[in-house]
Amino acid sequence: MKLAALTSGGKDSIFAIHLAQLGGHEVTHLVTIKPDRDDSYMFHSINIHMVEMISRTCGIPLVVETSSGEKEEELADLERALGPLDVDGVVVGAIESVYQGSRVHRICDDLGLEVVEPLWHRDPEQLLRDMVSVMDIRIVQVAAMGLDEKWLGRVIDSAAIDELLELNRSYRIHVCGEGGEYETLVLDAPFFTSRIDILDAETAWKRDWGIFRVKDVKLVPK
Repeated sequence: MKLAALTSGGKDSIFAIHLAQLGGHEVTHLVTIKPDRDDSYMFHSINIHMVEMISRTCGIPLVVETSSGEKEEELADLERALGPLDVDGVVVGAIESVYQGSRVHRICDDLGLEVVEPLWHRDPEQLLRDMVSVMDIRIVQVAAMGLDEKWLGRVIDSAAIDELLELNRSYRIHVCGEGGEYETLVLDAPFFTSRIDILDAETAWKRDWGIFRVKDVKLVPK
């Protein structure tokens, strides 16, 4: 099928694109919703500007739609983005979130589109290990017990996964961050023609949560 991919530049949506391509689908559009507020129920905002660089390195056109970030009104914003596209379906990176998944399904049903969910109900630990084996993933936001400022900008590798498993046992955080415990940014993936190098970034920490804001990057051929 010809698919549009909902993406914020994080690991789940980028890995879902990779798996969709491996499954023989053609991803013809990246679709990004930019919320006007940081606490959007549906869409991530941290480093959302990086999707433009991701679109450039993978050669997939980007569709950007703004959103008020208000609960339920976000559905209309998503429908406005997907409606004009000549695609058969939408690929999403949902793992366990019924809230997000049900709303994407509702919009796609209205538009007559299939929903492709290659990550749905995968084992979190194995899924994350599969991700880090083919992608360069950085943590760009943390908001959970046990995740302190040292995690900001960190590469997710085998050692980081082992620590996340310990935090899961201690604080019940989701290993893949599905509950919003952390957010990520992908700097390299199998379908990128160049990797993204960070030239400048800054961290901000506020009591029990923090962000890693990317300010400048460049593309480096692989």
